[in-house]
Amino acid sequence: MLQAQAATRIQELVPIRYGRMLVSPFTFYRGAAAVMAADLAATPRSGIVVQACGDAHISNFGGFAAQDRRLIFGPNDFDETLPGPWEWDVKRMAASVEIAGRDIGLPADRRRKLVIDCAHEYRQAMRNFANESHLDVWYERINASELVDQFGGRLGQRGRILFTQPFAKAHRKTSLRAVKKLTEQVDGKPRFRSVPPLLVPFRDLLDPASRDQGEYIRGLIDEYRRGLDEDRRYLFDTYRFVDMARKVVGVGSVGTQAWVFLLVGRGGKDPLVLQAKEAQASVLEPYVGASEFANHGERVVRGQRMAQAAIDLFLNWQRSEGLDGKERDFYVRQLWDWKASIDLSTMTFWGLHAYTRACGWSLARAHARSGDRLAIAAYLGNGSNFDRAIARFCTAYADQNELDHKRLADAVATGRVEAQPGV
Repeated sequence: MLQAQAATRIQELVPIRYGRMLVSPFTFYRGAAAVMAADLAATPRSGIVVQACGDAHISNFGGFAAQDRRLIFGPNDFDETLPGPWEWDVKRMAASVEIAGRDIGLPADRRRKLVIDCAHEYRQAMRNFANESHLDVWYERINASELVDQFGGRLGQRGRILFTQPFAKAHRKTSLRAVKKLTEQVDGKPRFRSVPPLLVPFRDLLDPASRDQGEYIRGLIDEYRRGLDEDRRYLFDTYRFVDMARKVVGVGSVGTQAWVFLLVGRGGKDPLVLQAKEAQASVLEPYVGASEFANHGERVVRGQRMAQAAIDLFLNWQRSEGLDGKERDFYVRQLWDWKASIDLSTMTFWGLHAYTRACGWSLARAHARSGDRLAIAAYLGNGSNFDRAIARFCTAYADQNELDHKRLADAVATGRVEAQPGV
């Protein structure tokens, strides 16, 4: 399955993807959404459909800025989103809790508690949402500043400080910070650094003899601009384009086309860094049917608008011709807009407990917006049967994930696939 995905990706980057997946069973799991989708397709389902995230592992939750400039928490990766079974998202999330617990060396009883309490939080939140009005559910969100008070009751003073640090730092993760980290001054102007293969300026990728660089970029920018609503287009027009580069991101996404665009406002200041990320077919499509949208960028954006509590001002989709002459679908957003993520490997048990409970609550909120929350709540019931069943599933699936990770390691060792570790 991984090799089938690799066939549609930038071949020189595929070994980086394998190298990142090899680091641990948890990083393998992050990159193996297609593998789990195939596994889940053979399992029973309730028949209740939501706007599924498609890749709801706990590293795909975090903080991001709302338009009222509050930092909120929730799922923040919708590359695989598609209408599908709500159980698949819950299993993907809960299994990642078990695997993350193994990754940091937690004993089995503590991992089981994490998974059960995460599933309990999802179940209880869904039952609460079932008693709310449609509008109340759509207005629901959780601010990052509320996470400790709502989910961190067992954290000590030091634990509270460690838990909140990434969210406190998120306010500094802006386009200005991206410019400082990713660019350098060339002839007095900011230009993306050349750090191949992770960051490669467009000027280093384009054959000067093949086409005019300026004309190609203007076409991309104009196509994106036309898709914006009028008010967003007015805002976008206050910036001018400066530079463009290819950037490697994540684990599962490595090898897909991902670009960053540097724009600046009046006087060459007020930078804006946008990311255009390729959207391919969702890993869920072979099992739940094709997307209703012909453009997979539109699939991602519309799914995100359905499930996420707040949307980036510049979020949009487009279809563009690549350097190889092939058309590809993209969605566009700000590269960093107060993006906050937690290093799970450094968390204490009670820190991971608070974090995974927050993930369970916010996934329930996303599903309650797009699915029949009364039916899901009724299915889940008031007892703990569901929580314990999910825990049993997660133990079994984490074992299978370790076997799959070993299969990849064996494939690398025998030369069947090439991996580039440490990149």
